[in-house]
Amino acid sequence: MDRCAMAYQYHKEGWNCAQSVAAACAGLAGRTPEEVLPLLGGFGGGLGGSHEEVCGAVSGGALILSLCFPFDKQGDQEAKRNIYRVTKEYRRRFFEVFGHTRCGDLLRAKPGVTDKNPASQRLGVTAHCDNMIVTAVELLEALVQEEREGGTA
Repeated sequence: MDRCAMAYQYHKEGWNCAQSVAAACAGLAGRTPEEVLPLLGGFGGGLGGSHEEVCGAVSGGALILSLCFPFDKQGDQEAKRNIYRVTKEYRRRFFEVFGHTRCGDLLRAKPGVTDKNPASQRLGVTAHCDNMIVTAVELLEALVQEEREGGTA
């Protein structure tokens, strides 16, 4: 099963948006779903279900990026700049598809499936959060691959 389909399945099983994205993409960071699922329990629904902050799918992706490109040594300004750059690019790409990154704004706008999110089309996803999750995984996979191939997003 591909990562987009896995994320969709995690969400259908009751995991929140952040957990679904991170669990499906845990392998990109050399982790297991069981390692990342508990880290994101409070990040679904725009931070604790408030729908007022960043979309959980974006938060789950940011965690995976942080694990893939760690800033884990005090004073390592290069690593800090790099993870900020990569995360900012991930957020930009999500915004480019949906026009928003805040959960509540996305819920109000109700962006649908378009040619900008082919994985949602391929999987027949129509529900709002499922579309965010599948697209977030699609964007995350592409960005991690680009970065690992030496590209600078």
